Amino acid sequence: MISSSARLQPWIELLRWNKPTGRLILLIPAGWALWLNPTAPPGVVLILQILLGGLAVSGAGCIANDLWDQRFDGQVERTKGRPLARGALQRGPAIALLLILLILSLAVVLSLPAASLRLCLALACLAVLPILGYPSAKRWFAFPQAILALCWGFAVLIPWAAATAALNWSPALVCSWLATVVWTFGFDTVYAMADRRDDASLGLRSSALSLGSLVVPVVRSCYLVTTLALAFAAWSAHIPAPFWPFWLLAGIFMQISCNPLNKQDASMATFGRHFSRQVQAGTLLWLGLVLARGWGA
Repeated sequence: MISSSARLQPWIELLRWNKPTGRLILLIPAGWALWLNPTAPPGVVLILQILLGGLAVSGAGCIANDLWDQRFDGQVERTKGRPLARGALQRGPAIALLLILLILSLAVVLSLPAASLRLCLALACLAVLPILGYPSAKRWFAFPQAILALCWGFAVLIPWAAATAALNWSPALVCSWLATVVWTFGFDTVYAMADRRDDASLGLRSSALSLGSLVVPVVRSCYLVTTLALAFAAWSAHIPAPFWPFWLLAGIFMQISCNPLNKQDASMATFGRHFSRQVQAGTLLWLGLVLARGWGA
């Protein structure tokens, strides 16, 4: 008799809840936005709404990705064990869960304050197309990671709009959005480096393949732009002094994390560790903002 935990395991894997790093890395830019906007620090209710919405959207994106890539995942070393690829789950139930998560995401948006509801709803509707379309991008676009980066950008725009009921395109907003988009392109390019051989044999595209020998310098440049953009965002938002040691440490950490990528024998585990390091660096930046906002409060 199959235990309840064994029945749940494929669903946990489908949502990637067994790998929380990917869930956290989406919530980090939302944290930047909530503590950089003029109304910061945010209230507990708004934090919980953004947390729940982010987890629902992230889960929906994972399912959409696996549905699109089911026939490819079984031929890629990193993904061949995913539940749809190995036949542990069928497409019908996965589609049903995808719809449930999208409805839950919509419910979270509809629960936001009336002043910000229309703007957040419009942004959420705009986000659906790139979120659901990203998994197909590797079939027709040389830099599909740029599509994912645009998806991640909504993790800044929606929380900012929810907190302020406006998108005033201040330097803090523009730069935090830019930092998020460029950072995402960088770390997802590294993630794609693990699949280069399999993607090439299957005729799939990625920025890791398209950039060739420039891939590591481009990733380093992405992280440099990320730290500079967040520095300008924090400066324009008048973030106090406690933020800056965290900013400096995170910027250095991002660059150091790129060093193993240059090795010819870099393994899949190397690329996975790099991805985890970006969660740590992004969290450092968020903690710096939280402590700085609380400074003298």
